Amino acid sequence: MLSRITPSFREKVWGSTGLAPWFPVPEKKTGEVWFDSDGRLPLIKFLFTTERLSVQVHPNDEFARAHENSNGKTEMWHILRASPAARVAIGFREPVSPEIVKRSALDGTIEGLLNWLPVRPGDTFFVPAGAVHAIGAGIALCEIQQRSDVTYRLYDYGRPRELHLDKAMQVSFWGPAPGRSALPVRCPYFNTERFQVNGTHLVPAVAHTSALIILHGEGLVGEEPYLPGEVLEVDPGVAVPIRGTGTFIRTFTP
Repeated sequence: MLSRITPSFREKVWGSTGLAPWFPVPEKKTGEVWFDSDGRLPLIKFLFTTERLSVQVHPNDEFARAHENSNGKTEMWHILRASPAARVAIGFREPVSPEIVKRSALDGTIEGLLNWLPVRPGDTFFVPAGAVHAIGAGIALCEIQQRSDVTYRLYDYGRPRELHLDKAMQVSFWGPAPGRSALPVRCPYFNTERFQVNGTHLVPAVAHTSALIILHGEGLVGEEPYLPGEVLEVDPGVAVPIRGTGTFIRTFTP
């Protein structure tokens, strides 16, 4: 059985009104569009940036459960659109000490320590809990993550928001991170794959509730029309016929 997951739109200071072709033009700058299925799936988001996001880190499960009554947060990003100069940062260029990172977060030089990577549509990045990271301006991406919203900010470009340096120092690791990856991505929290359709395609069943994320294209899923930006929940054991064209991501919690 298939069902559409209703999106939730989140206004952000760094967001955008350029959400097409995935969503209608909003009145206010939208940074995140959430698709949440109440625990049956990883949390799915679309992110749209016109400014840089904070330099931040997420805790692992053990720390988050002990201190935040929450899961930790491991995530991945799949780039949908990027300006020519767009970049993301994951981890540090070389090993550093917590003391250096804390000092650089306070004086604003932390950006120069990070491992900044150019991005283009189709790129995938894996961001494990503990990896200090940042998303730059001019990017649209699809994020797959653990169901958690625990974020510790180290640096926020002078915006008047709280920093969380003490906790960030306890959960971060101080060297390079995996960074650029490739689909499929498999980890304890989500399995994610991408596929193309041009004509007819049968998505094989899996033994878990899964999500089909439509990135591009149009056609029919079963007997229902699909468009970019839609996310469909698929029951366990259900194979899904698709007729049309487009790019899809399937993800599920293993």
